[in-house]
Amino acid sequence: MKTLALLLVATLLATSCNSQKKSETKTAENQELASSKSDIAFKSFGETIQPDNAIDKMALADTYKNLKAGDSVAVKFKSEVKAVCQSKGCWMRMDVGEDEAMVKFKDYGFFMPLDITGEEVIVEGMAFVEEVSVDEQRHYAEDAGETAEEIAKITEPKRTLSFVSNGVLIPEKQ
Repeated sequence: MKTLALLLVATLLATSCNSQKKSETKTAENQELASSKSDIAFKSFGETIQPDNAIDKMALADTYKNLKAGDSVAVKFKSEVKAVCQSKGCWMRMDVGEDEAMVKFKDYGFFMPLDITGEEVIVEGMAFVEEVSVDEQRHYAEDAGETAEEIAKITEPKRTLSFVSNGVLIPEKQ
């Protein structure tokens, strides 16, 4: 009986170690991707996406111009991060020509590093237009570290360019 119990424990340990190695390998693959078109390495967040075929911020701005509240379109774009939630990286604002898009992450499933403001990243997901309430705008302003005076100036709902991302690529620093 002891031999059977020891054999069972040994089998469980071997199996768990093997699945842990597979998990670590998959995580490492998701964390670093190299573009087939260049030598740029990326750190990946969320679902694994590829860096190719991303539109620029001006093409995304044109896409948003054609959207009405309730419309959405799947898109991958490349642009500069203007701001990141300084609480835990749960959202970011990205440059879209003369405007900014509020980017959130699918199912609240991943977060951005807090220090990527000013970096150009690749984002894939769904672009849409929505109206953001005063309370939600104030919440985001608070997360961004704005002053009480700036937050108090928010008094009306705002039509915003929104984006739910399923994956983000950030170029690794050399």
